[in-house]
Amino acid sequence: MRWLVGWSSIAASFGTVGRVAGQGPANGSGGRGHPDAGYPGGGAPPHGGIADAAHAGDPGADAERTVHPVGSQLLWGDPDPLWAVGDWRPDEIRTLTADPADPFTRLAVLGCCGATDAELRRALYAARGGALRHLTQWSGSYTAVVQVGRRITIVGDLAGARPVFYTPWASGTAYATAALPLADLIEAQLDIGHLAALLACPDSPEALGDGTPYAGVRRIPPGHALILREGSREITGYEPVASLAVAGPQADPDRAVEGVREALVDAVRARLTAPRHAPDTAPPYDPGPVPGMGPADRRAARGGPVPGVGADLSGGSASATLALLAAGLPGAPGTLGSPAGARLLAVTFNDLATPQGREDELERARAIAADPRLHHVVVAAAAEALPYAELDGPLTDEPGPSLVFAARERRRLAAGSADHFTGHGARQVLDAHPARMADLLMDRRRRHLLRPVAALARSASASGTSGESLLVPLTVYSAARRLARTTYRAGMEAAAARLREGGVTARASGPVDASLAALTWSRPGPAAGWLTGEALAEVSIRLTAAAGRPPLSLRPGEARARAVLARHAADHRVFEQAVEVRSQRLHAPFLDNQVVRAARALPESLRVQPGARAAILRTVLSSTGVRELPPGWGATAHSPNETATRLGLRAALRDLLALFAAPLLADAGLIDARVVQQALYDAAEGRPVPLDGLAELVSMELWLHRLLARRGTCWTGTTAARRRAVPEGVPVHRPALS
Repeated sequence: MRWLVGWSSIAASFGTVGRVAGQGPANGSGGRGHPDAGYPGGGAPPHGGIADAAHAGDPGADAERTVHPVGSQLLWGDPDPLWAVGDWRPDEIRTLTADPADPFTRLAVLGCCGATDAELRRALYAARGGALRHLTQWSGSYTAVVQVGRRITIVGDLAGARPVFYTPWASGTAYATAALPLADLIEAQLDIGHLAALLACPDSPEALGDGTPYAGVRRIPPGHALILREGSREITGYEPVASLAVAGPQADPDRAVEGVREALVDAVRARLTAPRHAPDTAPPYDPGPVPGMGPADRRAARGGPVPGVGADLSGGSASATLALLAAGLPGAPGTLGSPAGARLLAVTFNDLATPQGREDELERARAIAADPRLHHVVVAAAAEALPYAELDGPLTDEPGPSLVFAARERRRLAAGSADHFTGHGARQVLDAHPARMADLLMDRRRRHLLRPVAALARSASASGTSGESLLVPLTVYSAARRLARTTYRAGMEAAAARLREGGVTARASGPVDASLAALTWSRPGPAAGWLTGEALAEVSIRLTAAAGRPPLSLRPGEARARAVLARHAADHRVFEQAVEVRSQRLHAPFLDNQVVRAARALPESLRVQPGARAAILRTVLSSTGVRELPPGWGATAHSPNETATRLGLRAALRDLLALFAAPLLADAGLIDARVVQQALYDAAEGRPVPLDGLAELVSMELWLHRLLARRGTCWTGTTAARRRAVPEGVPVHRPALS
């Protein structure tokens, strides 16, 4: 896990890092691949932590007070230190100063950033005057930190895939791009209320608030920045948000789609133009000759990424678009050392345990991989790659439903490249949330509802409910009209009342039911039906309190779309940590700031139409020269294979029952163990059970076990022998006497 951490306090020095007084001026260089550039005095950065305690008169002479992250790289020192922790590549850390005579006006950018040094310097000048949006307009995925004297600004992204966390500490504020290090720093306990909200209403930021699973550690919302002035903190938004219920002028659809094309191409190009890295391997590199297999093939067979750039190729429109864009852009996207420059590695997963249902997608993937610029690799696996097959794994920063599928995904990604593109986020960024139909009604654009409502009626007819399909248009229109006339406060209060009354067991059985369930300000998550009444009541209190706070947008469609995107970005971050393969970087260009901005500029009337995402991506590929696509390209991607999930549950049933024999979630008062065990039996036997809700329960229980089994810490040099989060374990819930 890679993260950055720093802090700011009223005190001029913590005694935590090296001296900066008396050093020469900075050289002001901010070149890519030179992480030491821009330090006061030039050259190597100042030493930090206990290493500096040997200097006479140093504020950190008392080594027992010296604290710094384990395995850290100091970017700049006192009075407001900043570290980078983890296996960062040299080109992923860029620092520069505005003026060599002013070493305390500087910028650090961590991640993949397509900006030039001149663009970074101009943005630093703008940020010095308070303009923050310039720091978020470059292609790529990164975190920017600006220091102007004693003012520190940390900028989060629009989607939430690169969050920023903070906590009060040492008469000031500590911040990081991961919550666990801050929880270790303050020895935080678990926030049981947040865990309950994460299970009951995962798509409702009103219930989650700015909390994290750790009490005292907070998260800044997507599209905001954290500003610290000598320890005092302020959270401000850098993105203009229309809070009125009146829509602005509609953008031209053609120009909006062109903006999406430019943003996607720039996002892919930023990854292709970055320096290439060969994966670290333990010697010997090559085990010897194998008939019919080259060195790269033998490496893939052993597991581990190959040098170069690759992409997922599942047969869906999002992954295919990225693969074709990356293969078509100049810059030798393929493996290192290829004399032809050649081909991008495209990886397709073939589930041999459940081959039915994905034949069309696999056929489309093979047709797309026929492009001579692609080298196609099919990763086939059977029962060993089913969901729930391997319940052991790394500890992630937060819980997420991807923990139960991590082993399956890691097997696929191990055959990929050192830099690997994924289509994650395309659905949440480009598709229209069903609640946007209410936005169209608020704008008196009823005619744009004809096609989406007709498509829902056809899906109901195809599912065998032809009699009910005649009522679908009226039902959907009535639900959208009701939502358009429901205020935010009334919607939150109704959602809170629903939780208190236990009305959380409804389950969508098709596209129509799913759309109707989404036409609300807030709805329970799939795991809410297994929570105890007391846990649901606590979440309802959170929703009631949120009803009195105005949201960023009073338009239900826009608000729900932002919430769903933020939840998916948080889950994608957990996914990255759970499936991490050494020396591999996963790239999700659809979650980049510029792509999200371009997608938000798409007119709502265009987004709500059936097949809008496929049509937009087809236009993107056509304008870049890719016009021959296989039949059926852009068809609705198939939902997670329910058959594979049930097979995995059946195979891992014994382990899952043992996991929930004495679950930590029950100790916290969130679930009844016997109820969840019965649900596991029902799911394994094929009875109708919300499988995604079970995945969330199992993932959170696994995460709690991994967190408590952890014995390490993110910090060293403290007076405590081991500063660790949740030192007292899960607090045991004691029900109140009736």
